[in-house]
Amino acid sequence: MFEFITDEDERGQVGIGTLIVFIAMVLVAAIAAGVLINTAGFLQSKGAATGEEASAQVSNRIDVVSAYGNVTDESVDYANLTVRQAAGADNINLSKSTIQWIGPNTATTLTHNSDGDALANEEFNTSSIKGANDNVLVDQSDRIKIVIEPSTFASDLSAGDEVQLTITTQYGSKTTYWANVPESLKQKQAVTL
Repeated sequence: MFEFITDEDERGQVGIGTLIVFIAMVLVAAIAAGVLINTAGFLQSKGAATGEEASAQVSNRIDVVSAYGNVTDESVDYANLTVRQAAGADNINLSKSTIQWIGPNTATTLTHNSDGDALANEEFNTSSIKGANDNVLVDQSDRIKIVIEPSTFASDLSAGDEVQLTITTQYGSKTTYWANVPESLKQKQAVTL
């Protein structure tokens, strides 16, 4: 079954061949281990970054505390939303946020009015109600008013109109609010939306 090699010269060559094969196997295993370790490190860092982004999208939201509309000539010419940070959220910069308006006559995306002038086409404005900054929610007790003028991109809201507002923060988290205009606006200067 086993062949015994008795010649000393042949015996040494078999040992050297075995040693070369063994060293080659160790080198291949070391290279494969290095590739696996690098891949595992890359996947771990990629997974951590993805987890942080997903966590930010979920937790860095805003809450709409209240909403009202300014009534002029039996139509709502300004919509005002009071917002705050959701629980556990980081600082939220509303100047980097967008608002998607899906209303009775139009659908559009509004951006922040950065120059502070009168609202232009498809813009919203912010002002501080409570807190030090007009654009950034730092604490959960901070309140910022978002002002939207529908006539700059559509028409004023009439009695019974419904609007879906989706506020998207710089982190990508979304908050949806449905604004419903009451059925009657007679003799009113402001209404809850």
